[in-house]
Amino acid sequence: MAKWGQGDPRWIVEERADGTNVNNWHWTERDATSWSKRKLKEVLEGLVVEGEAGRCEIGDLKHVEGEASCNSRKGKLIFFYEWNLRLSWKGTVKESGEKHKGSVEIPNLSEENEVDDTEINVSKKKGEGDVLKDLMRTEGTTKVREALRDYLKALKTEFTLGMILPTKAPAGQELATERKPSGSPMQDSVTPQSLDMVGVKIPTVRIHMKEVFNSPADELYSIFTKKELVQKFSKCPAMVEAEKGGKLQMFEGFVSGEYTELVPSQRLVLKWRCRSWPDEHYATVALNFQDLAAQSELELECKGVPVSHEESTRQCWKKQYFEEIHTLLQESKDSME
Repeated sequence: MAKWGQGDPRWIVEERADGTNVNNWHWTERDATSWSKRKLKEVLEGLVVEGEAGRCEIGDLKHVEGEASCNSRKGKLIFFYEWNLRLSWKGTVKESGEKHKGSVEIPNLSEENEVDDTEINVSKKKGEGDVLKDLMRTEGTTKVREALRDYLKALKTEFTLGMILPTKAPAGQELATERKPSGSPMQDSVTPQSLDMVGVKIPTVRIHMKEVFNSPADELYSIFTKKELVQKFSKCPAMVEAEKGGKLQMFEGFVSGEYTELVPSQRLVLKWRCRSWPDEHYATVALNFQDLAAQSELELECKGVPVSHEESTRQCWKKQYFEEIHTLLQESKDSME
């Protein structure tokens, strides 16, 4: 009698030197608790709330209790998080100049509730200054909810890089697909080709993407070569040595590389890798900048991406680079108006 599941390829775990979860079939779990505590402090502390009544600022994350994790099963990501948070705030009444303090409590931020339905309680120490408490209950609560959304967005994109892997293609099959989201300036495709073999001898693919930004090419080029701008859009400390042979390190070391070609306002070429890739394996990233009147088009070609990291690499460029650069450019525009 045949054993249950015998012969079903879904139940076969191949011996892989890199420990890859073939076809995403098996349950994998990544603890996001420590990462989340850092990210919650980053998005919440220092928020400024201003209105006719005065100005308030959220201070320290005084209490953070809970946990978070991300699980992958059958190619799907499942998130678990439950947090009890307490923040301090201080403010100044506009008319009198009086200063007051208080706290913001979030007793249950979890996947069971939408952010808009999450309870947020604002309190103030004894004394006058209820106008500031009202400001925090209205504008302050809105700001806090926006910050919580930023945390959840990062949890589902930044933290999960490398967790979902493309399914294994049959031997000899070419990886050739075309994806063009309707109504979006972003074009995204994998160049039809057989598997490349670059760097460490593993199967790789080439990723090709285009994106239009509301900035001239020289400004966009600077965002990739000036340390202060790289740190602004990545929201992390970075090493940026924008010269031939210069080093690059971003996203707390998750991305690293080396500049190999620099043509100001026109072209950048880098050796580029993610920390989750096989040791010593680098892709070649070419960024070409083209002016389009008040806009510019960025064309990305990334050659030598490990097959098992194709989708996570694509998401890295979409979410952590392109979307964040759009946000940075919009914030810059708003501040000048």
